[in-house]
Amino acid sequence: MTTETTQMRREIEEIPAAVDRLLTAGGPAIAKTKALIGDDIPYLMSVARGSSDHACSFLKYACELELGLPMASVGPSVASIYGAKLKVPKNALCLSVSQSGKSPDIVELTRALTEAGATSVAITNDDTSPLAQIATATLPICAGPELSVAATKTFVTSMVAGLWLIAELKGNTELLTAIRALPEHLEAATKCDWTMAANAINGQSVLTLGRGPSFAISNEAALKFKETCQIHAESYSSAEVMHGPVSIVERGFPVIAFAAADAAEQSLVDVADALTEKGALAFVTSRKAKKAICLPHQRTDHWLTDPISSVVSFYAMVEKVSTARNVNPDAPRHLNKVTETV
Repeated sequence: MTTETTQMRREIEEIPAAVDRLLTAGGPAIAKTKALIGDDIPYLMSVARGSSDHACSFLKYACELELGLPMASVGPSVASIYGAKLKVPKNALCLSVSQSGKSPDIVELTRALTEAGATSVAITNDDTSPLAQIATATLPICAGPELSVAATKTFVTSMVAGLWLIAELKGNTELLTAIRALPEHLEAATKCDWTMAANAINGQSVLTLGRGPSFAISNEAALKFKETCQIHAESYSSAEVMHGPVSIVERGFPVIAFAAADAAEQSLVDVADALTEKGALAFVTSRKAKKAICLPHQRTDHWLTDPISSVVSFYAMVEKVSTARNVNPDAPRHLNKVTETV
């Protein structure tokens, strides 16, 4: 077990300051982008891969729940490999998320959708990147340098930037107030002690669960287990896990369920309790559990910002799991910081 502080740990601890920096500096870009988008959006599309795609999954739920508009993920290879010409109505909104803004397939699809008439918004950590250059508008996420291969700061700030835009488009003052209060909540989230869950993850497999906006956090958690710990992890909606995947659960099988204070909380908790009855060692970010183990968690001032807090606590835990297994989360095997997929 390594005792040296990892770059990933340092960057997790920088998340509250990074979000505060975004909220301090990002207002003009949000206002400019809102004005460019206008009021007549027929639907939304997202373009992303990896952690950025999980951020888009979170934003998909936020768009559909807040704006009442469907949002679909478009496969980047449609343009970069297959050369398809997509037909999109004027004013369709495209959210392209990439921390580096350099992946050729993300850039190419964003270019194609923009040329087809969509309003494209680049959510990126580099406002001089190729993606920012070809998009209609850019929202810099202001995360600062992220040197660890595992994305943490950029994932959180991408979610915050996109949610901020959605809240402005909706005119949801309650959500906007909650977003502005996030840095303090995220500071507390970095200190939530998930040691019990970390100790339970001592094998080669784990399930992560979520529902609604928290399903995006479940997806990100499963990726991080694989990426930083070399542990096989699968993410499921709590609405689906009992339909077949539950068959792999045996006594002591670790499950982490991500809940927010939203309409899906009770149903997700019920599934975590049911898995516990089947022998799983299930942990959940809710105090409503009767059989599953309640993880310490920091709720925020709005149910749509709760998932952002929970992923910060998860990051703090998964880094500990990684170092306990003598895996360097800053430089996972076979991986590079920027994946330039064609």
